[in-house]
Formats: sequence, structure tokens, C-alpha cells
Amino acid sequence: MKKIVKKGLLAEMGFIKGGGTINWFPVRDRLKVSDLVIEVRDARIPLSSANEDLQPMLAGKRHVIALNKKDLANPNIMQKWIRYFNSCKQDCLSINAHGKGSVMKLLALVEFKLKELISREPTLLVMVVGVPNVGKSALINSIHQIASSHFPVQQKMKRATVGPLPDVTQDIAGFKIAHKPSIYVLDTPGVLVPSITDIETGLNLALAGSVKDSVVGEERIAQYLLAVLNTQGTPFHWKHLDDRRMEGLLVESDEKHEYNLKDLLPKRKPLDRSGVRYIEDLVTEVQRALFVPLTDFNGSLENETDLEILIEQQFEALQKALKIPHKASEARTMVSKKFLTLFRTGRLGQFILDDVPDVSDSVDSVS
Repeated sequence: MKKIVKKGLLAEMGFIKGGGTINWFPVRDRLKVSDLVIEVRDARIPLSSANEDLQPMLAGKRHVIALNKKDLANPNIMQKWIRYFNSCKQDCLSINAHGKGSVMKLLALVEFKLKELISREPTLLVMVVGVPNVGKSALINSIHQIASSHFPVQQKMKRATVGPLPDVTQDIAGFKIAHKPSIYVLDTPGVLVPSITDIETGLNLALAGSVKDSVVGEERIAQYLLAVLNTQGTPFHWKHLDDRRMEGLLVESDEKHEYNLKDLLPKRKPLDRSGVRYIEDLVTEVQRALFVPLTDFNGSLENETDLEILIEQQFEALQKALKIPHKASEARTMVSKKFLTLFRTGRLGQFILDDVPDVSDSVDSVS
């Protein structure tokens, strides 16, 4: 995608490198006393969702990368990412923060990583970090629920007392997840603003929802998504998808996502079986709206002007597919929002936007 976003309509947006001002004190404060750090990233953007400013602080720390939202990521490519991180000697696990079994596997890895310290430290501390909207809070809540079932007597936020250390508060909020030794998960120290290293990283973060839509604009994010889908030839795979089962969507609709499928329904229409059928038909129409113009496309996808013409044609087809009147105010924004909701809830398929680096690349590529 880098050839496409360097110039043209997708390159007009500006990102501030470093993502803005961050109050690093509470992060440094807790990192000093943490025995292990769980870094939550979005499985769809394993590199783009890493905060580069945080990586130097993790040097020398026990560190596990949790690639969350694995249900939205292409499982075949995910295996390649796991192998990549393993080749870089970085512990990594793909998870669903809302799934108990998935979180239990992560906690088992955490305990294994702390095994060396268990014999000599009475209290161990685990810290969870991550950029916005990667599912950090969901993971902490799931860990807390699991911990509460094992330690029902502990209060909502038990206080983990830390021994005297220079410049570190001795009383840090957290909750207990293990006994003998006592292992605590620390309260999350605020929000880490994503580091925007280049335009493509910024667009990936925006598409995954880690940057507010208003910062970039829904229409530009939708344009980028169309550019990704077209250059990867994704619409060609949708030609034979009309036989999708209703039951699949009904089951999957129970998954918890930040973006609500009800936003796709007409007003006052419930997400019952008829509502599910409406959304499934909508998905089919949207896929057709992208497939037909791409099939008729005679230009080059590597040519920016040609690609922009194709995207404009697909936008017009999407507006019809999503049943948005041409005269509606902010019609393009409405189209973009619904299209992005379909992507972010996994209705358009499972994707990983970052390319897997060559194993021969520097280990520094992990961060």
C-alpha cells in the first residue's frame, strides 16, 4: 500500500509524529515495579498498533504481546505473524479478550514467564499496556472476572503493596490473580496515544479505530479501505459468497465489538432474525457494489489516478447498496460510516493490514 498512500488523495491527511503529548510519568512509575508487561495490540495491525515510544521502556522487561481481536484477523496470516514474533524471540499470543479460554491461555503464559521469579519473590506485578481501542480494558475486565472467581473475597480493586523503591509509590491499585506467590495485575495507567510513524501506520490505526474517525475523516478512512481491498483483489473472492449461512451471522452477532451492527439497520428495526437477514443482504449488496466496478475496471491499480477513479465508482455503488439517498445531507459520510462498521465488525471478512516482515529483517521491527 505504501506506493498508493505516498501521494494523491490518501496522502493529504497529516499526522503528528509521536501521536501527541503523553504523560509518561504514571507509565514509568508502574513499569519500574512491574515484573512482566502484557502489551495488547490489534491482531489486524500487529506492528501499526505498537507504540514506538513505549518500546525502549520495555527493554530488559519480561514482555508478552497479546494480539487481540483474533476473530477479526485472517487466521492463516496470523500464524505467519506468530512465527515472525517467535523468530524475533518475542513471546506472542493471539487472543479474544472476551473469551475466557483465550484469556486463561494468556494467564498461563504469564505464569510460565514468571516461573523463574516465583521461587524468590513473594509478590509479583503484571502491567497491561496498549494504544486506544485494542481491547486493553476488555482484557483487564476478563482477567478481573477470572481472578474474582478464584479469589472471591478480594474487593473490586485490592491494593497491592509494593516494597520501598526510589521514586515509586508504595501503594499501587491492582487485583490478585494468583497466590503463592501473590501475582497482581496493576491498574492501567491512563491511555497511551499511538505513535504515528508514517501515513500508512496512521491510516491502519484509523481503520482499526485506534485513532478517532474525526481526526482523519470517515470518508478518507473508507477510501483507504477501498484502496486496500482493491489492491489485494479481495472483491474477486466475493463472487461465490451468496451461500453464506444465516446461522453464522446469528452466532457471530453475540461477539462484543466497539462498533454496533444495529447502526446498519433502519430506525427502530430490532436485531432479530429479520434484522440479521437485512444485514446479511446488505453485506451481499455491498460486496457486489465493489466486485462489479473492479471487474469492469480497465486501468492499473498501481496508478493513483486510475485507482481514485475506481474508488469513486465504488463509492457511488456503495451509496445505492446501503440505500442512502443521493440528496441526503452528508451522504458520503453516511456511506463511509456504514461501510466502516461492516469492516470493523468483521462482516467483510477477516483481514490483517500489516505485511509480515522478512525474518531476515532486524529484530527491531517488532516494535
